[in-house]
Amino acid sequence: MRRYRYLDALTTAFVVMLLVSNLVAQKIVRIGPISTSGAMLLFPLTYIFGDIFTEIYGYAASRRAIWLGFFGTALLYAVSAIVIALPSDTEFHNQQAFVTVFGILPRILVASLTAFWAGEFANSYTMAKLKLLTRGRWLWTRTVGSTVVGQAVDTTLVILITFIGTFSPHKLFQIIWQGYLLKVAYEVLATPITYLVINFLKRSEHIDTFDTHTNFNPFRFASKNTGD
Repeated sequence: MRRYRYLDALTTAFVVMLLVSNLVAQKIVRIGPISTSGAMLLFPLTYIFGDIFTEIYGYAASRRAIWLGFFGTALLYAVSAIVIALPSDTEFHNQQAFVTVFGILPRILVASLTAFWAGEFANSYTMAKLKLLTRGRWLWTRTVGSTVVGQAVDTTLVILITFIGTFSPHKLFQIIWQGYLLKVAYEVLATPITYLVINFLKRSEHIDTFDTHTNFNPFRFASKNTGD
């Protein structure tokens, strides 16, 4: 398998951003007229990373990063639950604060992991297919187009699984479309930076993968791309 200069570092950064996003997601912040999760600062960047993986290294590299992020997040939640359940030392007086930061309800856990997994794979699949359709031209069409699809899947799933039965259908729809538009706008505004990073990596790594013959099964853990 060919070794790339930046792939491991990018994958590590992707996983770290995902874990940090999950840690800060519980705080609702106010940005102008918009109230949103603290995860909004970093989580949309994971989709840009997904675009970079797919555009440069191919769908298989993106698939590897997604699974590493999935298992990393699951491990974070599992260890947090174990540490919360363990008895506190008599001199430790911040148990409730620790629970507030690291505690997560099972329903939110399922929503987070399911939405991340489905949304990221939808994003990478769309990115790869659009690259073939456009023959590698018009990069913006696939960076934005893949986000339009991936964030639709992610936002809809995470809100429905988390809040269905709690809010009215009208309120659910409002939360979904507001969060969705904000995430897509994030991607559009970041497009110039995405162009710079992708062009730099293509020159540095001497690669521009087309997933012509790639197996897009998300459960196939191939060590390398079969694309051209």
